Amino acid sequence: MIEWIAEYALFAAKLATLVIALGVLIVLVVSLKQRASGQGDDHRLRVVTLNERQRRRGESLRLAGMSPARRRHAQKALRKQEKARRKGKGDASDEVSSRVWVLDFDGDLKASRTPQLAEQVSLLLDELQAEDEVVVRLTSGGGLVHAYGLAAAQLDRLRDAGAHLTVCVDKVAASGGYMMACCADRLIAAPFAVLGSIGVVAQMPNVHRLLKKHDIDVELLTAGRYKRTLTMLGENTDEGRAKFLDDLQETHDLFKRYVGERRPTLEVDKVATGEIWYGRQALEDGLIDEIATSDGYLAARMQAARILHVTLEPRHSLLQRVGVGASMGIERLGDRVMERLEASSWQRR
Repeated sequence: MIEWIAEYALFAAKLATLVIALGVLIVLVVSLKQRASGQGDDHRLRVVTLNERQRRRGESLRLAGMSPARRRHAQKALRKQEKARRKGKGDASDEVSSRVWVLDFDGDLKASRTPQLAEQVSLLLDELQAEDEVVVRLTSGGGLVHAYGLAAAQLDRLRDAGAHLTVCVDKVAASGGYMMACCADRLIAAPFAVLGSIGVVAQMPNVHRLLKKHDIDVELLTAGRYKRTLTMLGENTDEGRAKFLDDLQETHDLFKRYVGERRPTLEVDKVATGEIWYGRQALEDGLIDEIATSDGYLAARMQAARILHVTLEPRHSLLQRVGVGASMGIERLGDRVMERLEASSWQRR
């Protein structure tokens, strides 16, 4: 019996090794084919019709609230409607001429999603029609000036092309985030969304005195009077500080001019103090045009337009997907083992 078990275990190990080897071989072959066919793009385009998703979820919710007998009749009716819709015999309300393209921008300090935003804008500019609208759901607390300047320039491309641009802010659009938001023809914010912070800030630690205390010299060599105004290691001068402040003020003036050109009715000097305002306060001061959430606005637009959510999703190779799947499987197995150990420990008490 023991010999049979040992032989079976050896056979199982050989079989498992063979299956793993074949799996690795298949993964490599598929990966090479994808590269050869030019499918190695970093991102893949995904478009979801939110009207259809909302309709299906609404049907599921209505069915859940019915008795079993009524639910069966309702499901039959819904199947008939679906067949008619597929054959092009749906209601006239199913066909709408205007479209709303929805983009999401979740900004970090470096506005890292700008390349994806630029690609989405380029795709839309080839597709937009006169009656179309672009809605950008924006969330950002701001960041680097040059990074958000480029991100805002992508939205300017839509304005310059004559597209109707709406920006919805549910949480925050401050500093560089507001620089992007003000590009909109219509700026909508939730009641307690944070907006504004039209200002510029910079900070830098300086350890010169600590180094000097330990007899450590730092030599900073530059060509150009203002090549380096403030440093972290060297001794800063009053002239350097003054120049640095001048640069900050110039950047602030450019920021104010940018906002004023895109929102001409806004008293820029009044709000360009670096302060933030919540939604209703921002409406009173002219920083936004309307109080609403993005969900509410899009739900209202669904009555007369087709809502299309456009995303660029990272494309993972088969090897990466297998690796992620294996990692998640191991993690779930570990969680189950820990749960069992905790349960057995509790039962022993």
